[in-house]
Amino acid sequence: MEPSAILQPALALGLWSGVVMLWLARARLKAAPTTRIPRDEAAHPSGMTYFPTEARRVGDNYNHLFEQPTLFYAMVLLIAVMGHVDALAVACAWSFVMLRIVHSLVQATVNIVALRFVIFLLSWVALLGLIGREALALF
Repeated sequence: MEPSAILQPALALGLWSGVVMLWLARARLKAAPTTRIPRDEAAHPSGMTYFPTEARRVGDNYNHLFEQPTLFYAMVLLIAVMGHVDALAVACAWSFVMLRIVHSLVQATVNIVALRFVIFLLSWVALLGLIGREALALF
């Protein structure tokens, strides 16, 4: 299987992060005229707590897209470079990406924490599948 097959999900997640960034910009710009952030708080992440919850949820999700997924990006690059790309690895990678997109949509809209947690755990299962298989191949 071509190495690019596992890089496609990584690119898709990168594109999704861009979509969420635009969503965040829109939410904050829409809320900005009525949001009063003290001047000394505006330059700090704590200042974002002054935004309405709808805008904060999108911001929280944007931050989450740069936490767990960083390990995903490293793993798909490692798998591609080592030449260990196969159908199961690609399926795990796409599963991770789809679950992260669903997680984003849940968090930024209805924000049902129990549902988000289940989706988060499932995404970890997919990621651990990638990590575990690569660990077996390398060690």
